[in-house]
Amino acid sequence: MAQVAILARVTVREGKAGQYLAALVPLLEQARKEPGTLLYAVHRSADDPQMFWTTEIYADQAAFAAHRATEAHAAAEPALTDLIATADVTTGETVMATSLDR
Repeated sequence: MAQVAILARVTVREGKAGQYLAALVPLLEQARKEPGTLLYAVHRSADDPQMFWTTEIYADQAAFAAHRATEAHAAAEPALTDLIATADVTTGETVMATSLDR
């Protein structure tokens, strides 16, 4: 089964970057507990402090579905929606990668 890769690029509302990052903390903590979540990383643009992107890689579709079904995800979704001005989400599969642990 193919891995599921998510790339989500968001621009948060002016002055909301700190709240956005705080709302992601429970999702990262949850992801650390999930054996099927292979990577959950949050990045910030060097050029625009309101622009972030997350990179998520799940072992398979079941792992992705399990992450989305968590209480942490359900709790974070409304807060994140209120903080995000624009979003672009791409779903695909990992075709090449190297580890951050190498």
